[in-house]
Amino acid sequence: MPHAVSLLRAARLARSSKPFLARGGFKRDRCEGCRLALTHCMCSLRPSVPTRAGVCLLMADVEPLKPSNTGWLIADMVADTFAFGWARTETDPALLELLKDPQWQAYVVFPGEFVAPERVVRSVPLWDAGETQTAKRPLFILLDGTWSEARKMFRKSPYLDQLPVLSLELAQISQYKLRRSRRDDHFCTSEVASLCLSLAGEELAAQTLETYLDVFTHHYLQAKNQWPIAWDSAAHQRLGELAGQRTKA
Repeated sequence: MPHAVSLLRAARLARSSKPFLARGGFKRDRCEGCRLALTHCMCSLRPSVPTRAGVCLLMADVEPLKPSNTGWLIADMVADTFAFGWARTETDPALLELLKDPQWQAYVVFPGEFVAPERVVRSVPLWDAGETQTAKRPLFILLDGTWSEARKMFRKSPYLDQLPVLSLELAQISQYKLRRSRRDDHFCTSEVASLCLSLAGEELAAQTLETYLDVFTHHYLQAKNQWPIAWDSAAHQRLGELAGQRTKA
């Protein structure tokens, strides 16, 4: 079944007057399930980890079309992933309904240095199995685009103004290799989601998503360079180990 990002991509393609050509990407036929070259498909590796947490992606206009977009990986793995295209002049009513849904406590993930201190939080409540079913689930709102696009989304989305802002402590360096950034502390969307899941106590999901990104990066770069897949790579082996942990859980 198509997930939220694939549905958003299809809708965006339907509005396009000409085909989208990924800058610097390869021109071979791609798998509809993973957007990779058919020879480097990784659909068979798609993980599924049950989580209480959900992810809401607000995506800049062309993000759903980019083969290197990592929001797709989140939607592959996290069942409760929602995806909406962002526009300054209009807002999808379904997004507003989601933000009002009482089962969720939404957090906008954004650096605290750009936000009024009273809105900033640096942790989320951890769920206890003994809690009642009325305990709210965390919903992480990720602004998926370039840094300038993310800042614009944050500033010009009044429906986000009343939500707490989750500011992550980024002590590590981004490992994302598919697009260039001038700063090592600019993380791709999938990396941010992994950090959020870990903060919510979803450690197995966080590690799985992090490893899934490593596998995707390998397949993508091997396809781009027309090199074979190293199915016995450390990332592939680690993804298999994590799948084993899910089976035992």
